Amino acid sequence: MRSSQTPFTSFLKVSLVCLVLLVMIILPFRSSILSFSQHPTSHANLKNSPSTCTKAPPSLSNALIHYATTKITPQQTLPEISVSARVLEKKSPCNFLVFGLGYDSLMWASLNYGGRTIFLEENKSWIDKIQQDFPSLESYHVVYDTKLHQADELMKIGIEEFDCKKVTDPRLSKCQLTHKGFPSEVYDIEWDVIMVDAPTGYFDEAPGRMSAIYTAGLIARNREQGETDVFVHDVDRKVEDTFSKVFLCQGYLREQEGRIRHFTIPSYKNHSDEHFCP
Repeated sequence: MRSSQTPFTSFLKVSLVCLVLLVMIILPFRSSILSFSQHPTSHANLKNSPSTCTKAPPSLSNALIHYATTKITPQQTLPEISVSARVLEKKSPCNFLVFGLGYDSLMWASLNYGGRTIFLEENKSWIDKIQQDFPSLESYHVVYDTKLHQADELMKIGIEEFDCKKVTDPRLSKCQLTHKGFPSEVYDIEWDVIMVDAPTGYFDEAPGRMSAIYTAGLIARNREQGETDVFVHDVDRKVEDTFSKVFLCQGYLREQEGRIRHFTIPSYKNHSDEHFCP
């Protein structure tokens, strides 16, 4: 989720600004259509009514200013970002859980304007830095108890142990892959969209995303009804590739663009006898 400070790509910069501008344009237009359909106005009343100017919400204005002036690019490419943006366009305002905190976090929160967006980050000093720049973002420090070099062992446990196939509240799960140390909000809220772009997973002693991917799938299955869109980034790496296919299920895969995969996982609450994967 954290961005590398490479020379800024002007195309991506312009595209991000346009994306935020599009949200700013669509939001008041959609609200106006809804308001008009609920409160029809006669032609005479419309002529006599004073003209109004809809202000852009501060969060969207801040996002526009930030991406128009920043020299740091998000890790995801524009086509990858667009996959999630299309889902958020349909679902927002919604509950959006993001594993990872970075320079693209303001963009995700803005694309979910009016909803609740929570960021989970393993690096406390990084949280402090981002909060200085973007104090409106809701983020929480998370400590992971896994290491990337344990991935093969955890995969075997996840496939073979019966407890890892049971759908339950993650806090009650006996599967070793389940992460139980998230803030209570993570378990109590029904998430409409989940993005797994953390924790760090590119060296042996890093936490890896094994438990993040498994727990995201368990949270999605444990919701009361409906479905959750789950995105996993960096699927060009072994852990993200294999764990997303096994625990989010290839049968629920909807799209892959570059290094990001989009899964749609249904609730298992009323279908507890269903197989973990279709």
